[in-house]
Amino acid sequence: MQTTIRKGIKADIPSVLHLIKELALYEKAPEEVTNTVEAMERDGFGENPIFRMLVAETEGNVVGMAIYFIKYSTWKGKGVYLDDIVVNETYRGKGIGKMLLDEVIHDCKNLGAKQLHWQVLDWNEPAIGFYKKYHSSFDTEWINCKLNEEQILSF
Repeated sequence: MQTTIRKGIKADIPSVLHLIKELALYEKAPEEVTNTVEAMERDGFGENPIFRMLVAETEGNVVGMAIYFIKYSTWKGKGVYLDDIVVNETYRGKGIGKMLLDEVIHDCKNLGAKQLHWQVLDWNEPAIGFYKKYHSSFDTEWINCKLNEEQILSF
């Protein structure tokens, strides 16, 4: 079984959205996924793409993905934010996550990024162990903040 990592295309979106929903189920929040194929096509492949997507393909099937985008730090300059890496449960433990993250890091180098950021749930021990292999820094000082769509619309 050979796996290749490649830049995602619009036709991959349904498979990628399926992986996103699989991740949400794993994270015990399946009802939180409100994204659609149409929105992802527009946001990733429309006039002003706002995310980059890599897919892992095995035997013609998308079995993993990484979605990330450019961010900016006033202190450090250009960076990349990795929103998600997901590998189908059947294919986990075969090095596909590493292949995806390695390719994201490679793209960071090509972009001249000064930092790569992501989040991991504090209970997701397999993911934490995976990121520790990269000698990642785990930040306990900063608190994540957000406004949801309803809060944004209320202003």
